[in-house]
Amino acid sequence: MKLGWDEYFMRIAYLCGKRSTCLRRQIGAVIVVDNQIVSTGYNGACKGLEECTDIGCLRDEQKIPSGTRHEICRAVHAEQNAIIQAAVRGVSIKDGTVYCTQSPCVLCAKMLINAQIKRCVVSEPYSESAYVGLFKQAGIEVCFVNAAEGG
Repeated sequence: MKLGWDEYFMRIAYLCGKRSTCLRRQIGAVIVVDNQIVSTGYNGACKGLEECTDIGCLRDEQKIPSGTRHEICRAVHAEQNAIIQAAVRGVSIKDGTVYCTQSPCVLCAKMLINAQIKRCVVSEPYSESAYVGLFKQAGIEVCFVNAAEGG
C-alpha cells in the first residue's frame, strides 16, 4: 500500500533521528516545501564539539528534568538543526511543513514561527506543550501522525 505524504515524511524524520548523539532522546525533523525535502535535522552536539555519546549527558549528571533548562544541554534540537541547515544552504523554508518525531519545545516553536513554517506534523507528544498556543496565534496548522518507527 502506498504511503501518504505525511506518513512518508514522518518515517524519514524517524530515520534522521537515528543520527542523534543525545543519550536521552533521538529526535528527527524534516522540512518540506511543495512535497520536496529541503532540509533535515537531528538533535546532537554543535558541529565539531564533543558529543554526549562520548562524554556523557550534562542534564543527567545535574538531574535536570525533561522539558526544563534547555540552555544546559550541549545539543542543538532537531528542528533547530533543520532550520540552520536550510540557512547554511540558502534554501527558503517559508510556507513549508516541518515533520517532527516529537512535538517542538517552546524555543523551537518560536524559531519555526519566525521561519514562517505554515504546518507542523508531529508523531509523539513532548513533555511541554507551550508550542500549541504559540502555533495557534501564528496560524500554524498542527497535525498528528502515528508513524513511529516501523508503524
